[in-house]
Amino acid sequence: MTFVYLVMAIVAEVIATSALKASEGFTRPLPSMLVVIGYGLAFYLLSLVLRTLPVGIAYAIWSGLGIVLVTLLGVYAFGERPDLPGVIGLSLIVAGVVVLQVFSKMSVH
Repeated sequence: MTFVYLVMAIVAEVIATSALKASEGFTRPLPSMLVVIGYGLAFYLLSLVLRTLPVGIAYAIWSGLGIVLVTLLGVYAFGERPDLPGVIGLSLIVAGVVVLQVFSKMSVH
């Protein structure tokens, strides 16, 4: 269940972050509610993940995949376009998460 909770935490965080942009500084009620609920759920689920995964590994996966998904949502929902250095940086983040998960002895498999 650990990785199910982690995926759910990532999805909640991505929804909350996207709603944060849509809330326009917390001036729009529905997106503002999504921000509060989404981040609350994301952190609760992440706390469940931390029962079994080391914090460094859990946070690397959570934040790394969250960054990539928020970027993709920004492209499709908000018309934001990352430049070449941005794409390279995102690729390095993904590579770092893969290295931690596959090669690190910290990871719980």
